[in-house]
Amino acid sequence: MSSTKKDFTPLLNELARELDGELHFDSLMKTLYATDASVYRSLPLAVALPKNSSDIKKLIRFASEQGTSLIPRTAGTSLAGQCVGEGIVVDVSKYMNQAIEFNKNEGWIRVQPGVVRNELNNYLKEHGYFFSPITSTATRAMIGGMVGNNSCGTTSIVYGSTREHVLELKVLLSDGSEAVFKSMTPSDFELKCKQDDMEGALYRHIREELEKPETQKNIREHFPKASIHRRNTGYAVDYLLETQLFSDSPNPFDFCKLLCGSEGTLAITTEIKIHLDRLPEPFDIVVAAHFESIHESMKAAQVAMKQSPTAVELMDKIILDCTKENVEQSRNRDFVEGDPKAILMVEFRGQDIEEARAKGLVFVEALKQAGLGYAFPVIGPERTSSAWQLRSAGLGLLANIPGDKKAVACIEDTAVAIEDLANYIDEFAAIIKEFGQEPVYYAHAGAGEIHLRPILDLKKAKDVEEFYQISEASAKLVKKYRGSLSGEHGDGRVRAAFIPMMVGQKNYDLFKRVKATWDPKGIFNPGKIVDAPPMNTSLRYEPEMKTPDFPTKFDFSNVGGILRMAEKCNGSGDCRKLPNSGGGTMCPSYQATRYEKDTTRGRANTLREFLTNSHKKNPFDHPEIKEVMDLCLSCKGCTSECPSNVDMSTLKAEFQYQYQKANGVPLRSRAFAYINKLNGLGSSIPGISNFFLTNATFGGGLKKFLGVASERNLPTISKQSLRNWYKKEYRKLSGKPIIKSLYFFCDEFTNHNDTATGIKAITLLRHLGYEVKLIDHAESGRGAISKGLLDYAQKMAEKNVSLFSELVNADSPLIGLEPSAILSFRDEYPRLVTKRLREKAKSLKFHCEMVDEFLAKEIIAGNIRPEDFTSESKQVHLHGHCHQKALSSVNYSKKILELPVNYQVNVIPSGCCGMAGSFGYEKEHYKLSMQIGEMVLFPAVRDAGEDTLIAAPGTSCRHQIADGTGRKALHPVEILFEALKR
Repeated sequence: MSSTKKDFTPLLNELARELDGELHFDSLMKTLYATDASVYRSLPLAVALPKNSSDIKKLIRFASEQGTSLIPRTAGTSLAGQCVGEGIVVDVSKYMNQAIEFNKNEGWIRVQPGVVRNELNNYLKEHGYFFSPITSTATRAMIGGMVGNNSCGTTSIVYGSTREHVLELKVLLSDGSEAVFKSMTPSDFELKCKQDDMEGALYRHIREELEKPETQKNIREHFPKASIHRRNTGYAVDYLLETQLFSDSPNPFDFCKLLCGSEGTLAITTEIKIHLDRLPEPFDIVVAAHFESIHESMKAAQVAMKQSPTAVELMDKIILDCTKENVEQSRNRDFVEGDPKAILMVEFRGQDIEEARAKGLVFVEALKQAGLGYAFPVIGPERTSSAWQLRSAGLGLLANIPGDKKAVACIEDTAVAIEDLANYIDEFAAIIKEFGQEPVYYAHAGAGEIHLRPILDLKKAKDVEEFYQISEASAKLVKKYRGSLSGEHGDGRVRAAFIPMMVGQKNYDLFKRVKATWDPKGIFNPGKIVDAPPMNTSLRYEPEMKTPDFPTKFDFSNVGGILRMAEKCNGSGDCRKLPNSGGGTMCPSYQATRYEKDTTRGRANTLREFLTNSHKKNPFDHPEIKEVMDLCLSCKGCTSECPSNVDMSTLKAEFQYQYQKANGVPLRSRAFAYINKLNGLGSSIPGISNFFLTNATFGGGLKKFLGVASERNLPTISKQSLRNWYKKEYRKLSGKPIIKSLYFFCDEFTNHNDTATGIKAITLLRHLGYEVKLIDHAESGRGAISKGLLDYAQKMAEKNVSLFSELVNADSPLIGLEPSAILSFRDEYPRLVTKRLREKAKSLKFHCEMVDEFLAKEIIAGNIRPEDFTSESKQVHLHGHCHQKALSSVNYSKKILELPVNYQVNVIPSGCCGMAGSFGYEKEHYKLSMQIGEMVLFPAVRDAGEDTLIAAPGTSCRHQIADGTGRKALHPVEILFEALKR
């Protein structure tokens, strides 16, 4: 159904005024919702963010009257194009995300569709329950989307699919009426059939269809094998058939079975009542069995299923190789031995660790007796979480395959009976070989489902055709084994065209009649499951399109240019995780606003869309890109947490640089970029400077002039700079005999604002036996990078690389206090300096580290001992810096703070503090900045006892904590300095 043939603008304006929620139809919002995690792109008519059922009723009325459609959407991680379409996208994630009722005694909860799965389980945990289907997207997947797709996940071999847990659905039908579906007795069913409304018509129709012997025969003969519990091909009329009404089954009739997996094509769900499971046995281990072939791992899956595991998951060599290039996941692959073709991860649980381990060892012995596998590391409870993170990151990691060829989702959801799996995979490998392909294998081996992906370049017409041919060949093979073309990802657009082949034309015609009865005007998500357009149309890229190339200040050559960096985003939506659903740092602005435009995905999609299609002389000169970049805090969380390694911080800096060529550099941006020069001027008269900075009249005027939030306290200038102190006082310091020498990077913040911290750091280092060299060098350029003044930042980077590359090495490293400054050597400098210095910058980065890192490594080496520090007891709450989390580790700070034997350190599970350099000082960002701080950090600091020390390596973090809580936070080296035995 097309929504592009008439001007809807006046009608949409009127609709927007009627809604309690939001309706957007600007080019930016339509761009943001034109794609999901699939290969499809379709510009919607509008995007609605409803606040309640009343809003959705109004949307249904509008779609029905105006001849358009509604596309339900939650996290937008669909792989089959379910939530892409030309109508109005209805995103319930922003407002309809509340738990309504929880019955602990009966073990169920009623929620709105926008509740995030992991956030729900975080709440349920203290009550001893959890919602058991766990997808790889569980940190952002929402219950409504899980119902729409009938999600399963890693533990489905024990707990089944979402369908098995849905007890009741409150929905809005296509006429706008409300209905509640749940299991019912035959007499209840008959009463429903007598209703003179649309709901009654639905019951009468299904009775008329399923009581026909021919229909029953067609379903039983042509649907996937009933033993395959992951079967989501078409509408689940087979589940309705095997009930008390139409068979000898004791199962009650329940329309929820049909709606689960219906992809929003039959009704829009507003409330979901789900059954909950008791928490699993508390202790878990994972046997990571290594194999030299995929076939061998499939045989091992059959062995595993005889051992009562709770999960059996596969990763192949291609995915394992991708994990090497991902900052976060490279840390999680420490159990990998050699270069396996496949790893089968098999989980066992027990009431204690001994029970879980014993089960795992029985499985290992069974594999050895069967002659399967070459290595069998057993991962204990303390490491299973990171091992599963490695597995869960598989989808996003596939985007790291270099170039335009990508692992494409089209045949990735097939499921066959477990006994057929090995033979099916062998036949599939032979078919795919004919296309010259080496596919990617991963996912749910224990359930008979393997996510197989061919590697294709969908910018090329030949590969677009193969996209279809491979899908068709796969469908024929699945049909041969009476498998399911969709196990859990849904039919959507990518598989819908093959449904007649999979279930037979008569069953497909039944599906069409079901759709027509539930949705006679076709307003609910048209073109999905039935009447789908060709599966190789409406793709993200036009065949034979050329990828534009743009000259940039940063070097993006390793990914093929700035546009390909944006294209690395495959829509997996890891950037939509919330503090209580997955934690982490990535996309703090989204965590606060819950707007898609504030995600890494939203920003990458916007950049891709406008750079690809721009006709402007300066292709970066688009207000839409500026808008999505505005609330990016440049936290660098995506540098490590995005499985696709989309580096939005660098993309933002480059965008600002290019945009400012056409629009000029704002005064405030210049002030922040050149803060070192301004502070240098102020440091000549610090008393007078600080008077003006702190005086209500003069300071307030300065804030107003620069656009700084009036609520902020401007950083004051130290009485003397660190450089001046060093020149006068360093030689007077005493300490242990020199162990080694190091260079101290005197960043612009420590030099002028946090001099006392720098003095304590240098004094501490000298006391512990380190010669500290502080030489004349350039500032870091951090402020200039953050504001897009890259010409200036490049000059600073080149001066520092030229200087320190001749001095610094493994034996004499360069260390710094401020994470964002010293880690510039590690992150931006190698890509910012010109080609002549690039290799030097790449070598230098390995010898530049935070002082926390340096001290922690010296502790491990035995050069620093607890005996030098107090035995007094202290509690320390530690907040890590964003750049530290992305490019280093908070564990280094934790380790040095735990050096005094009775210091107990708690790492606050916070993401970004919200200040992010200058971001939180800017008046238009102040409110959001504080909102981000309030999510985790501020409450944790306020809850800390008065005697608890608050530690934060970042200077902006310390200012944010002071402004938000009134507590003074200290750099970890300050705490360590005060803990020295005198």
